[in-house]
Formats: sequence, structure tokens, C-alpha cells
Amino acid sequence: MKTELELYLILLGVMSLILFILMGSDKRRARRHMRRISEKTLFLFALLGGAAGGLCGMYVFRHKTKHWYFRWGFTLLALAQCFVIYFLLR
Repeated sequence: MKTELELYLILLGVMSLILFILMGSDKRRARRHMRRISEKTLFLFALLGGAAGGLCGMYVFRHKTKHWYFRWGFTLLALAQCFVIYFLLR
């Protein structure tokens, strides 16, 4: 059970870091009028474990904060991922 938790935490950390970087990259691309990262891709990485990184990236880079579906979607996914950690700890 401990190894499952460790693997899940590693997954969350890696995916969060990737999504954080993607949020910063998308913000930079938006400012430079370059091709953007799709919202589908951002949500996919959040769903795969990077919701916490997405939330951090939203507020650090001030990106996508006006979109209610990002604010609520990333928050709810992060909460769901926390619940998985809680149940793996039991």
C-alpha cells in the first residue's frame, strides 16, 4: 500500500509540474500572439493528476483566472486528487 501511495504522489508531482509549466508557456504564447496550448490539453493534464499545478499556474501567471470552468474545474479535480491520497493513507 505504501508503494501505491508513493507512486501516486510522484505522479501528482510530475503532472503538476508539467501543467504549471504549460500554464506559463501558454501565457507567454498568448502575449506573443503565438499558437496556443488548447484548453483540452490543459484539462487533460489536470485530470491526469496535475490539478494542483494548474491552480498554482493560474494564479502565479495570472492566466485563465477569469474562466469559471478553469477555476472550478481545477479546484474540484485537486480536491478529488486529495481524497484519493486520503483513502490511500487509510
